[in-house]
Amino acid sequence: MSSLDTQGSRKRDSDRKTRVHLSLYDRIKFLLLFSIVYLVLVWAALADNPLLSIGDAFNEITRTRSWLLYLVIIEILRQMHFLVSELAAPYHGIWQKYFQAVDFALHRFSDWTRYRLSRVIKMILFVCLLAVVLGAIYKETPVRALFLAPSALWRTLPMLGQLLFGVFFVIIQFGAMFWFLSRGGVDTYFPDDIRTRFTDVWGQDHVLNRIRENLLFLEKPEEIEKHGGYVPGGILLWGPPGTGKTLMAEAMAGETGKPFVFVDPGAFTNMFFGVGVLKVKSLFRKLRKLALRYGGVVVFFDEADSLGNRGMTSAGGQQRAEQNRTPAIFGTSCHGGSYLSPTTASLLLRESFVVGGAAGGGMGGGGMGTLQALLTELSGLKKPRGFFNRILRRTLGMRPKNPPKYRILVVMATNMPEALDEALLRPGRIDRMYRVGYPSKAGRVRTYEGYLAKVSHSLTSEEIDKLATITPYATGATIKDTINEALITAIRNGRTSITWPDVVKAKQLKELGPSEDVEYIERERHAVAVHEACHAVMAHRVRQHMAIDLATIEKGSDYLGMVASIPPDDQFTRWKTEYESDILVSLASLAGERMFFDGDNSSGVSGDLESATTIASLMEGHWGMGSTISSHATNRRFEIGAPGGAKGDSSKELRGALGNRIEDHLADMLRKAEKILKENRNHVLALAHALETHKTLSGEDVSAVIEGVQGSIIDGRPYRNKAFLAKIEKYHKAALVAHRDHRTPEITIPRLD
Repeated sequence: MSSLDTQGSRKRDSDRKTRVHLSLYDRIKFLLLFSIVYLVLVWAALADNPLLSIGDAFNEITRTRSWLLYLVIIEILRQMHFLVSELAAPYHGIWQKYFQAVDFALHRFSDWTRYRLSRVIKMILFVCLLAVVLGAIYKETPVRALFLAPSALWRTLPMLGQLLFGVFFVIIQFGAMFWFLSRGGVDTYFPDDIRTRFTDVWGQDHVLNRIRENLLFLEKPEEIEKHGGYVPGGILLWGPPGTGKTLMAEAMAGETGKPFVFVDPGAFTNMFFGVGVLKVKSLFRKLRKLALRYGGVVVFFDEADSLGNRGMTSAGGQQRAEQNRTPAIFGTSCHGGSYLSPTTASLLLRESFVVGGAAGGGMGGGGMGTLQALLTELSGLKKPRGFFNRILRRTLGMRPKNPPKYRILVVMATNMPEALDEALLRPGRIDRMYRVGYPSKAGRVRTYEGYLAKVSHSLTSEEIDKLATITPYATGATIKDTINEALITAIRNGRTSITWPDVVKAKQLKELGPSEDVEYIERERHAVAVHEACHAVMAHRVRQHMAIDLATIEKGSDYLGMVASIPPDDQFTRWKTEYESDILVSLASLAGERMFFDGDNSSGVSGDLESATTIASLMEGHWGMGSTISSHATNRRFEIGAPGGAKGDSSKELRGALGNRIEDHLADMLRKAEKILKENRNHVLALAHALETHKTLSGEDVSAVIEGVQGSIIDGRPYRNKAFLAKIEKYHKAALVAHRDHRTPEITIPRLD
């Protein structure tokens, strides 16, 4: 039997055998009032006749105001009746049986009517007692004294006015200061000010289709309300930066023809506590007015994560600074993350953060109470509207009119949904959440077409399709910026029309940044070229889920050279063979440097080793892609280790076993990489020669050199010539000697005829 069954529910009034107990205040409040009136009358009598003793004054008031004594006796009898009914069930039962008609007659009125009647009776009683007291003070009849009271109040108004003016002046000062501080951060755009439409939002059709449904309910709420539902009033748009969340919100207002209220991310950041609460209340007061005037309003909170989270700790500033610091996971000599898929690169970045826990910041920018005020306004609790409705109608004992239905569509956007408070995301506040992610290839094609239509260009549909393919994770903002950079490149070259080389140059500039104007010494240039050629040849041979985008040995801000790869298709799952190919590409630099430089290798492989180790660790301990099945994270959480071992020893042995498996896995992959590179030695040296000659190669040209065919810029067929390959091999041996002796190679790099 449950505890609820044993305890039972709270009894109904009809099931009670005795009367409900009164509180102490309810039992003595009228007796206290009569006592105060009696004492005031005694005090008035003493004031009129100083020779009168206190006892005589009590006797006189008792004799002349005997009705007050009768009221006290009646109230005492009434409270005794209540007390007996509360303690004696038989007495209460008799009263309920023979006097039930009285209760029945009273309960014929509604609760609100009975409340108003009781209030009127209490007010009449209070006025009568006040008239008696004033009559004793003014030596007039009670009715006449009641009418003389306003004249006495009028005579004291000058002094009261001065006091009130001083009080109100101080209040007005503080009110004006807080009113001034609560201004700003909210911009209102009326229907004619907004020209953006859904046709201006490209690449996010699946999200727009759902948003159209929300707008339909905003325009025609009866379509859902007549069936007992309610109109969803809150939308959260979340996803990576630059994907068009703000543009969508603006298009919503443009499509509906409703006012658009933009709330700045820093609108609720204030110096003083309480100002943020005033801003929230002022904002929603404005929204209600606009909703009534225009039939609806759209309010947009940009960067909603700035509102904060009540669950965050306040002492996290240093943690946030540490987390925002970019980790040097890929090293400084070879940009090891460039040849990885974006999914893997992102995974490595997340795993590289050593500072755990939630980001600090406490309440974020919202300040104390601001988020709570916003939650209250979004909760749907509608207050009676208007001073007359809220104050005067209640004063007159009239029920306030129900508030109107405000059509307010709340739209929030963030790229950190995990930073939002859970209470903010509950249904009723935010009813729908849409992920505005990276556009698909079809979406990227449409976005490129949209921005290219605004400029002069000579790109064909095939080139636009290829451009969308080689920019797999491009957002609307990056696509717009790429086209703009291509236009700048064309104008710099004396043209006004964008060509394919302009777009490719702009893409490389945006992804890699401008190369540093430095020249390697010959032996270092050759070493960097061999390093990158090993990556590129390995990626070309073993990795089919990624295509090489470009290879370069031009020094950048944080790399000496790089091989960048892109996914040719939109893929959402990853497989063991794909991760193993990623490891092979990472280890190709170490295997290649040792093979081509007689067992020597540079520190430039550090980032590659870190990438390979992280992937291998996750394969062995998390993804079920290693020699064991159990999850290392689960074993560590449940302290599973060697049977019978101590906690510390068990954890150490568990980590040791995992480390041994990772090392064995990487050793096997390194041997496999060495074998593949030995089989492709000529291709590595040929590609290194092409890199030394041209510095930067496109993915098509890399394939042309390896396969010995004509590329877009480079002709790879000469690299099939054995005599030319012998010249390249001879130059490599000279560079190897120069590397060992730290001097310039004896021969120069061979040139293609």
